[in-house]
Amino acid sequence: MSSNTNSEWTEKQNKHFEDALATYNKDSPEWWQNLARAVGGKTVEEVKRHYRSLLRDIDQIENGKVPVPNYRDTTNGRRM
Repeated sequence: MSSNTNSEWTEKQNKHFEDALATYNKDSPEWWQNLARAVGGKTVEEVKRHYRSLLRDIDQIENGKVPVPNYRDTTNGRRM
């Protein structure tokens, strides 16, 4: 498997990352390797950076630093 060393993550890689976070036990000594293997095309270091970025995003959301989007139901124009 070749490594994609750029910082761009595809939608598919992000989905695999999210699924792996829900699947693998964080206390496992192989956790980072399992995440990287599940994502595909990313090194352990890239997965670690992505995870730290996710934690920063969560912190900003939880601390009210990111506005909540105004989602609309596209079928009838109502707010969700």
